[in-house]
Amino acid sequence: MNRESTHKVMEQRVSINRQRLLDRFLRYVRVGTSADPSSGTYPSSESQRELGKLLNEELRAMAIQDAHQDEHALVWGTVPATDGGTSPTVALVAHVDTSPEAPGHNVNPQVVESYEGGDLTLPSGAVIRVDECDELSGLIGKTLITTDGTTLLGGDDKAGVAIIMELAQTLIENPHLMHGPVRVLFTCDEEIGHGTEKIDLEKLDATVAYTLDGGGAGVIDVETFSADAATVRFTGHNIHPAIAKDRMVNALRAVSDFVTALPRDLTPETTEERAGFIHPYGISGGVGEASVELILRSFETEDLVDYADLIRKTASQVADSMPGLRVEVEVKEQYRNLREGLSKLPEAVTLPQQAFENLGREWTSAIIRGGTDGSQLTEKGLPTPNLSSGQHNIHAVTEFACLDEMVEATEHLVELLSLWSQLKS
Repeated sequence: MNRESTHKVMEQRVSINRQRLLDRFLRYVRVGTSADPSSGTYPSSESQRELGKLLNEELRAMAIQDAHQDEHALVWGTVPATDGGTSPTVALVAHVDTSPEAPGHNVNPQVVESYEGGDLTLPSGAVIRVDECDELSGLIGKTLITTDGTTLLGGDDKAGVAIIMELAQTLIENPHLMHGPVRVLFTCDEEIGHGTEKIDLEKLDATVAYTLDGGGAGVIDVETFSADAATVRFTGHNIHPAIAKDRMVNALRAVSDFVTALPRDLTPETTEERAGFIHPYGISGGVGEASVELILRSFETEDLVDYADLIRKTASQVADSMPGLRVEVEVKEQYRNLREGLSKLPEAVTLPQQAFENLGREWTSAIIRGGTDGSQLTEKGLPTPNLSSGQHNIHAVTEFACLDEMVEATEHLVELLSLWSQLKS
């Protein structure tokens, strides 16, 4: 780092209020906000709207004049520029919902000060084991927040929410920190694939966005899976089993045959790193009609076409083997690899890298075997990499967050916004 860069970083240095950040996070996680994929409403759970109301009140208390919660329960606000407003507008995004895959209400967070190392036994008896969570070995001496072992913590993504809220207050309290307009946006239902459905990009009016929805610290996620969803529906013929000989066509048995026929080496259980998969995750119905829900994932979008063809071929083979059975296959696009849109704005990635270097911190670019709101925002034309927010063991009752990493994420954003302010919009 040269002398000029060092001087600019020193000018931007500010002490993040650790206790206030922790208090925010604890306040947010105690509001259970599980998404509900069966509700058919947006947001899918009213508790998301309730947390949004709280966030809106806190933003308004910071004197953010345009803070508001819209009719879809999304929360918006803008931290005014301190650089004259001639630099690009940067949006910071996090989602308030939590995964429906584990209990998310009645959260009882536990604060572990100065973690001493070793396994962490939670009040319920559940254990966060070092041999199952490599990150723990690098967090000795840090402050960790765990669950009591009966629910999710909600660090995915309330850690990101807390970081953005603390950043907003830090910027307002320190007007000497140089930055352009900073949009704050909190979304709903990201966990069930609807996080960006109600976002008005013209209203957001940003050049670049960042989701604060990543694990650990010092990671810039620059690729996600490309994703499609599929439904395979078999229609048979139900009749009393006493007279079923040569007359019953069991759709439930067809679904079972279909899932069994899918390649075992193309599943989440057998793949890692850049390998894609086909994942059947839900079966419903009975003898007369039965369906299976699947997700298709690959870092190469063209693979999804092959996966869909394989599903159709397998379903047809099952239908051909059972006279009288009918099958329908429906495939829907979900989101596309971040990589495909980020190349249009290289600074979206190079500036977070530079911010880490200016702070003297190690960083790494990474891929996500999943997706974020940023996947869809990037596909819609707003480049949106994903940044670390101190989450660990997400979607499990052994989930935890690291306060020190959350503080570092807030510091990184201060420096990142300073770098964007040096560019002209």
